[in-house]
Amino acid sequence: MRYPRRIGRLSVPGRNARLAAAAMLVATTMAACGGGGEDDGATSSAPKAPATIPELTKDPLTLSFIWFDWPPAHALEDFANAEYTKERSNVTIKVKTVPNANWHDAMFTQFAARKTDFDIPILDSQHIGEAVTNGNILDITDFVKKNIDVKAYNPYLLAAYGQYPQAETGKRDENASLYGLPLLGDTWTMIYRKDLIGDKPPQTWDEMISVAEKCQADNPGVSGLAFHQANGSDAAAVTYNTVNGVYGGNLWDAKARKIDGVVNDAAGQEAMDVLVNKMKPLTAKGSGNWFIDEVNAAVAQGKACIAFNWIAASGGLLDPKQSTLGTTREQILDKLGFAPLPSQKTNLVPLGGMGMHVSAYSPKANQDEALNFMKWFERADIQKKWAAAGGVPSRTDALESPEFLNAGPFNKVYTDSVSRMRDMWNVPEYARLIDIENTNVNAALNGAKKPKDALDDIAKEQQAVLDSGNRKGGGGL
Repeated sequence: MRYPRRIGRLSVPGRNARLAAAAMLVATTMAACGGGGEDDGATSSAPKAPATIPELTKDPLTLSFIWFDWPPAHALEDFANAEYTKERSNVTIKVKTVPNANWHDAMFTQFAARKTDFDIPILDSQHIGEAVTNGNILDITDFVKKNIDVKAYNPYLLAAYGQYPQAETGKRDENASLYGLPLLGDTWTMIYRKDLIGDKPPQTWDEMISVAEKCQADNPGVSGLAFHQANGSDAAAVTYNTVNGVYGGNLWDAKARKIDGVVNDAAGQEAMDVLVNKMKPLTAKGSGNWFIDEVNAAVAQGKACIAFNWIAASGGLLDPKQSTLGTTREQILDKLGFAPLPSQKTNLVPLGGMGMHVSAYSPKANQDEALNFMKWFERADIQKKWAAAGGVPSRTDALESPEFLNAGPFNKVYTDSVSRMRDMWNVPEYARLIDIENTNVNAALNGAKKPKDALDDIAKEQQAVLDSGNRKGGGGL
């Protein structure tokens, strides 16, 4: 992010800390499977938040968030302590951070214990179903109706960051309950070397691969592509899902809860072939475990012709202290361009970003403060300030505001991409599904499995998880 005092951070500590997280994962998986004993994923055991914010305490209070360690987390803490405290001087904002690979487990292990040291968990869109069915977060439907202008948002963004069960992509079910509100929007941007491939970015995925191949051949020591491949968080899975989408594939049939025969159909197989046999050869040697940090470093060091990364993690690319592409921001921008992802058979792009929610186990005074913070944060004027400070807002008026569009060269990419977004499976079994996909895609990229075998294993193993879950409903695609 590009917030003062945090501007230009490239580092996102932590990658695949599987051994350190193993014990937590067991407990979390048990919670995800057992949940609140519900057979239907659309059934919630979540307690309801009040429609009207109760009288707030005047005593000193620390409002705690939990997120993974990356620039937006630090930007949020700085921003909230600078702005929210103008209205609530007795409140201190603390954003607790953990390595990305531990993020889910750090929250859900505490949820399973029914005691949290945080008030506002920042959940990925796919975490919501697990948290709702286990009763871990408040149902804020009545609060939203009374305090939030829902028409100010693209309906899909409001649904993606708060609704459960999820609606189809691009649609919001106004009768579904809401459990969160948008905090940070995000999607991938294509980062390209204007000085190596020209000012005009590739328009199709096939053209992008061709341009990257030529650039790599013409520039020894520079790889054609840099993208996420790691077996951790959602790294390798998002990469495959993105390629799957642009080549016309689907991750599942949400209504039938069917994955086997869908993700590994002809379109899915073509996408895996493109990823492993056409894109992977254009990446740097040893890049099989790259994630956000490594992609940014390759770009900043002039080692990639074209790269893909999350917009919210791209601010550091413009920092001359971390770049070999120029000694000023202007010199760097003479060489770097940012564009929406190319299309192919479709123009789908991955939905990133997260929502903020209220822990069901937080003290009442903190829950009340959390609701007040959410109401404040979603105001039009605050969303524009958040945009100017480096945030990626979800309100349409903020997304289209000069404050946002002028804050970074990649921000218009996000605004132009909102209508193209596709999310993953928004179901309580998400944590297990993403682990299966990450493991197998990473194996295919690193030559441990043949592409077809990896995709068939994904389909078979994920289908078994859905079938054993016995839950109906959900969606998101």
